[in-house]
Amino acid sequence: MPNLSAWSPRALALLRIVAGLLFLEHATMKFFHFPAPLMPGPLPPMFLAAGVIELTTSTLITLGLFTRAAALIASGEMAVAYFMIHLPQSFWPTLNKGEPAILFCFVFFYLVFAGPGAWSLDQALRKPRVNTI
Repeated sequence: MPNLSAWSPRALALLRIVAGLLFLEHATMKFFHFPAPLMPGPLPPMFLAAGVIELTTSTLITLGLFTRAAALIASGEMAVAYFMIHLPQSFWPTLNKGEPAILFCFVFFYLVFAGPGAWSLDQALRKPRVNTI
């Protein structure tokens, strides 16, 4: 079997990019009603705040810019969303439709520790360290 470890940074980047783009969809539903409106009428303040967090953190995560900080905030938002919105409906995630919130929470939590992987602005902006010895 080939050594797949060499591909880990690229696989991590794909996870980051796909998760970021899927998370961005939640914000576009709130603000741009795309691909469909989240709800009719004006959004409650809590949903507006969530939309701002989602728009900001999803963009940063997708680009791989300030990835760890953005992922920490996004993970926390998804934990709050699960406990405030989904859990009161039912204990079971399949019944309360909280599975996406749980998955986003833990994928973003993983990115806090794993970093952005390959193909990130964090990596591109990192200054090379010069040994002065």
